[in-house]
Amino acid sequence: MHSPSADRPIGVFDSGVGGLSVLAALRAELPQEHFVYFSDAGHGPYGERNEAFVIERSRAITHRLIDTHGIKALVVACNTATAAAIARLREDWPQLPLIGVEPALKPAAAATHTGQIGVLATRGTLASAKFQALYERLAKRATFHLVACDGLADAIERGDAMQIDALAASYLRALGPLGTDQGQIDTLVLGCTHYPFVIGTLRRHAGLNVRFIDTGAPVALHTRHLLAARAALRAEDRKSAEQSAKIDAHQGLLALEGSGALDELHAAALRWLTPPAPL
Repeated sequence: MHSPSADRPIGVFDSGVGGLSVLAALRAELPQEHFVYFSDAGHGPYGERNEAFVIERSRAITHRLIDTHGIKALVVACNTATAAAIARLREDWPQLPLIGVEPALKPAAAATHTGQIGVLATRGTLASAKFQALYERLAKRATFHLVACDGLADAIERGDAMQIDALAASYLRALGPLGTDQGQIDTLVLGCTHYPFVIGTLRRHAGLNVRFIDTGAPVALHTRHLLAARAALRAEDRKSAEQSAKIDAHQGLLALEGSGALDELHAAALRWLTPPAPL
């Protein structure tokens, strides 16, 4: 049995369209759940904003999603907002399951063979106390090379291919030598939810031997576990082998909202949430 509130949607928000990468992972893991996604493009990107501003916007969006949609859980699909605001959100709404994202330093430390890891993230994420605490916990397990990618999230928001290419090349050069030889960086952490959307460009500049790690799938799995513990999933065991053949992908509903141009949000959702054609 699930609780009477199980049919309520899961809220997801980001400073723009980057969180759609997390939403895609959530919908793959939880295909029968309803989602409402809020893009704060009218006030983003957050990565170069101060912490007080990000906290204010995060609280305002959470209020809206609770009051308008009665969300049963909230995924903060933004590294910068997670770092700056999730502790405050948990204080304000202690009964609401809150799931944040953070750069995947721990999985990267487990995956690297050379012990050299590159981290691409926004300046706000890298400067946050939350990131610094994570970094210090793992500093003995690998060497982390950190690069603040000013302007990259904004270029992705605008779909500026030339700027994306130039910034990707510049920031990857700033990391240092990439590859699988001793002393080279063999693992790259995508520390912003926008960056998975340009992984093809990043891979072209980094080379095929470098492993990329982002947070979408772990966040989706954690969301499943939290909801299951509260009997708040819309359907039980729906990803079992027996059921998988009977369940159409994305049976749940999806609402898209935002503070910016909604036509741009809808275009991004069509581009990035639609499964690619088979090769």
